[in-house]
Amino acid sequence: MTCAVNPGKSVTKSEIAEKCNASKNHLGQVIRHLGRLGYVRAMRGRNGGMYLAMPADEIRVGAVFRVFESDLPFAECFDEKENNCPLIDSCWLRPALHMAVESFYETLDGIRLSDLVEGNGKLEDLLNMPVGKAMGSGRKGDGGCIARGGAGLA
Repeated sequence: MTCAVNPGKSVTKSEIAEKCNASKNHLGQVIRHLGRLGYVRAMRGRNGGMYLAMPADEIRVGAVFRVFESDLPFAECFDEKENNCPLIDSCWLRPALHMAVESFYETLDGIRLSDLVEGNGKLEDLLNMPVGKAMGSGRKGDGGCIARGGAGLA
């Protein structure tokens, strides 16, 4: 979301940490993972920063949540390694919970990153960064944070 409200600017991990009250170490791990998956491009060094690698309207929030949350068990009975629940073979709540979790992700699949930022003035006020190094050419789909439809995520 920070890239989306800062089109044309390279956004740093430190800037995001300050604006979002987040750990720089944790953000570094998240940014590396998002980079490996092709959501962001990050450059290291003094003039480093990051920007989206794809347009915000092509990023589904559900897909991003699945990347970071799907391996965390919703309840103990969802944990294949450490499941000590004695009801596992007779519990009818487990399949209902599974359907509810899937509905949660399906709902998020219907939301694009661009839906979260476009026209959200309060978010822009919170995440607006000082003028930085321009990234990308501004063409839709080039990965730059130039146009509203081509920015977002981290």
